[in-house]
Amino acid sequence: MFDYETLKLIWWVLIGVLLIGFALTDGFDMGAMALMPFVGKTDNERRVAINTIAPHWDGNQVWFITAGGALFAAWPVVYAVAFSGLYWAMLAVLFALFCRPVGFDYRSKLENQQWRTAWDWALFVGGAAPALLFGVAFGNLFLGLPFRLDALMRSTYEGSFFGLLHPFALLAGVVSLSMLSAHGGAWLMMRTDAALHARARVATRLCSVVFMLAFAAAGLWLVLAIPGMSVADGIDLGGSINPLGKQVNATNAGWMANYAHYPLTIGAPLLGFIGGFIALLGAQTNSGVVAFVGSSLAIIGTICTAGFALFPFVFPSSIDPASSLTVWDAVSSQKTLGIMFVVACIFVPLILAYTLWCYTRMWGRLTDKTIEANPHGLY
Repeated sequence: MFDYETLKLIWWVLIGVLLIGFALTDGFDMGAMALMPFVGKTDNERRVAINTIAPHWDGNQVWFITAGGALFAAWPVVYAVAFSGLYWAMLAVLFALFCRPVGFDYRSKLENQQWRTAWDWALFVGGAAPALLFGVAFGNLFLGLPFRLDALMRSTYEGSFFGLLHPFALLAGVVSLSMLSAHGGAWLMMRTDAALHARARVATRLCSVVFMLAFAAAGLWLVLAIPGMSVADGIDLGGSINPLGKQVNATNAGWMANYAHYPLTIGAPLLGFIGGFIALLGAQTNSGVVAFVGSSLAIIGTICTAGFALFPFVFPSSIDPASSLTVWDAVSSQKTLGIMFVVACIFVPLILAYTLWCYTRMWGRLTDKTIEANPHGLY
């Protein structure tokens, strides 16, 4: 089995992979529903948009649940601080996600336009709100969160929900929302035709442009105006949990330091821009597959950009930098990480296998005729 230091690094990578898996799969679900009230002008068109994700949306949630479980098991201190300090933000995401299952199940129960319109907007909230708030959360990591740890490792959070709505964090939310909306639009391009396909194409093009502009603006803001953090001393890469045993400095170059030390990491933001451009090109040339590949690359590049910039920090503190949680000092024991690694090696490939099988079995374009032929068998 790997040594403790290597296992810590492996689990940083694996949690990143789970987050990317969630964004790639559940991301187009959320993006498609964020666009649905705008690209679907008739009831049948909206039902087509909904049914493009109907067979898969709940299965895609597995990535979210798995990432949350891995966070709890691999980084218990991070989990505790995040879910206690960000309680109201987490509830906002949870209640937004509640709109999805009930919206899918109840929307078509009544043939009433007001009833269906209300559920359409509920599905919009269930897609757009989490996409926005996940980005806001990542933005706040770069700003630092107002918490501190005492000698007994008890965390005290001194912020509020509205304190999270910093302009930079909101810009990061725009990056996330536009990125996932472009991903959802590309998905609708692949799975629909006629007028709905044409509107999804326009939406994908617009969202791709917004994503690239917001991504560039967030990067410039981070470089020019937001001081980063760096570990100065006192951290044992292979040691046990001891978040308060290190010294942390806040410097203007902090969040950019890894890009200077490891030049290959510059590939992540470049991949984000390249993916956004490919998504735009796919929408421009009316190729849903190209647009979807581009939006997928943009997601991978964007998440990796954030991860590389923050490393080794996972949960930085703005009021007590020494309390900041890192990959090295906020993890579970070596035995726990080792057991989890074996479990991940078994079950992550299984998740990938059955996900791919489901998509290949349920692939195809949906049309108005599909809806009309199955008035009660589809959402």
